[in-house]
Amino acid sequence: MNGFADHGLSEESFGPSGGIAAFDAFPKTKQTYLTRGRNSSGWTVTLILTCIYLSWSEIGRWFTGTTTQTFSVEKGVSHDLQINLDIVVAMKCADLHVNMQDAAGDRTLAGDLLRKDPTSWSQWGKGKQIHKLGEGDGGLPGWEDMWDVHDQLGAARKGKKFPKTPRIRGPVDACRIYGSLDGNKVQGDFHITARGHGYMEFGEHLDHSAFNFSHQITELSFGPYYPSLTNPLDNTITTTPDHFYKYQYYVSIVPTIYTDDASLLPLLEAVNRSPDHPAKSVFYSSHAIKTNQYAVTSQSHPVNENWIPGIFVKFDIEPITLTIAEESASFLGLLVRLVNVVSGVMVAGGWVWQMYDWGMEVYGRKSGRGRGGSLGVLGTGGYGAEKMSYD
Repeated sequence: MNGFADHGLSEESFGPSGGIAAFDAFPKTKQTYLTRGRNSSGWTVTLILTCIYLSWSEIGRWFTGTTTQTFSVEKGVSHDLQINLDIVVAMKCADLHVNMQDAAGDRTLAGDLLRKDPTSWSQWGKGKQIHKLGEGDGGLPGWEDMWDVHDQLGAARKGKKFPKTPRIRGPVDACRIYGSLDGNKVQGDFHITARGHGYMEFGEHLDHSAFNFSHQITELSFGPYYPSLTNPLDNTITTTPDHFYKYQYYVSIVPTIYTDDASLLPLLEAVNRSPDHPAKSVFYSSHAIKTNQYAVTSQSHPVNENWIPGIFVKFDIEPITLTIAEESASFLGLLVRLVNVVSGVMVAGGWVWQMYDWGMEVYGRKSGRGRGGSLGVLGTGGYGAEKMSYD
């Protein structure tokens, strides 16, 4: 009826081959009507490995959370700034004076507020964490390198006391100066100078040969004392053979808030604007702290006898607040991202393979190395087509 018999074909060839196969709900195309494609097993393995790698990355990012940094103009007015200092100077305590002065004109006799313990210089400058200024990356680290919220919150929960001065073993030729003092939250400086130099004292004048402002800074921080928090000048040591030497540190302080709970951000901002806020204890919880990070530059050099040698730290308060928050997505959000990653890789991989297959087929046709003629009634280059044309 359809002309199949004229060409030696039978309609039975298009039907099921057996009685049981007739009940198959998904009829299969005969193998003689199929053309074998290129082997894509290697590409499939590549897509699977890509999905595993990207999925693992998403899981790791979800587990650690996403850290965001936000700068905002500090709207609140705070009058107090606590300075925490722990420094060892290679001079006797009786030969040193420590003072602080701010832009408001207030002077603080820091030597009366800080503790001075005699010690031996040979006992200091040891340990893996001790390093000289400028070692490593060629400069001093800044607060922008300290954005791990978990490390900062964990360090803030540790002890909050200055360690004891070790027992003296050697000549008493150095002085450890440590403690906390309060000042105004304005630009200022504090300095360590020799007795009789820098401030007029009747009958007091230290011999110049006793000058040695080599020092080790164990702690220099601003705000609440968190000894485990890392600051740029912590555990730094510098020495000089010169008696008249001036060390100058220029510190730029940025008020910083760390939190691992993004939902607390509105409350933290409100408390930061109003220091007397009833919820101010939120900054002392396990999920948020407020401190002051800083960046520092050093400019130190020998001076002649007309200058005042010593250690000078000049600090300035930036009128901004840096908020570093860690946000964690929900588990449902993780599942959605994993589905998007896997489906995106598979779909894109399928498109790439189809384009590659099409390109190879076009190249094969042009070069005469195609897959060969297809078989079947609709074939154009197969045996059936030749027979039909000659009949």
